[in-house]
Amino acid sequence: MSEHKYRKIVEHNRRLKEQLELPRIPVSQACESLTSYMQSTKDYLLPSIWGPPPQDPFASQTGGGCGCSVM
Repeated sequence: MSEHKYRKIVEHNRRLKEQLELPRIPVSQACESLTSYMQSTKDYLLPSIWGPPPQDPFASQTGGGCGCSVM
C-alpha cells in the first residue's frame, strides 16, 4: 500500500474515532427538549397561536417621507 493511501486511511480512522466520542443523547430526550423549546418560544409567523407580533422599534418611521437616505 502506498504511503499516501496509508496516511489517508489513518486520518479517516482518526476522524471516525473523534465522531465516536461525541456526546450523544437518546432520541426521547431530544424530542422532549425540542417540544419544550417549541412550546416556550413564541413564533410570530403563527399569529393564530401566539397573537400579533409586538411593535418593532426599528421598523417605525418618525417624520414623513420614505425613510431613505442618499449618500
